[in-house]
Amino acid sequence: MTFKQAAVLAPVSFFLGILFICFNVDHKLLWGDLTESVISDGFSFYTTFFNSPPAIKALLHGMIGVGILGFIAKLNKWDDSAMFFDGSSLGVYIFAIAVYAAVIVPTLKTVVVPLPEDTHADRIEAIRVLSAANVIVMICLGLILTLQAGQVYAKRLEAADRAKLEAEIKDTGKKDQ
Repeated sequence: MTFKQAAVLAPVSFFLGILFICFNVDHKLLWGDLTESVISDGFSFYTTFFNSPPAIKALLHGMIGVGILGFIAKLNKWDDSAMFFDGSSLGVYIFAIAVYAAVIVPTLKTVVVPLPEDTHADRIEAIRVLSAANVIVMICLGLILTLQAGQVYAKRLEAADRAKLEAEIKDTGKKDQ
């Protein structure tokens, strides 16, 4: 694995880990019985998450930057593999960042620091939207891991085919002599 590959896989895996922790709360909010206990657990969890120290938030946003830099570094060598696998992965990563910025951050603020006109029902709806957005981002990150694994597989298959072809050419050259 190259440094560029690690610069992509590390942030993706890091965020998947965080989202799997959030999924302990999210699955109950999305697919379980929506009891007051489940809602209270969700509010408590996301309040703790929202009120994390600035260093933690800086780490999260720094890892987003590392992922983008990793993709840009991998796209520096523009071949078919980079165009298909890395280009697609970058598009999915940017989509996940857009969901984070446009959905997760505002709804997290609504859940934790509601406006005076926000009702309890609005906060419940916001936490369910937040949970759904987390699941969407998890799917995006899983797709990125799948595309990156597909790229490694395709490169290994191409190398094996190239070695086989070179061996055949070498054998043909010996027979001609």
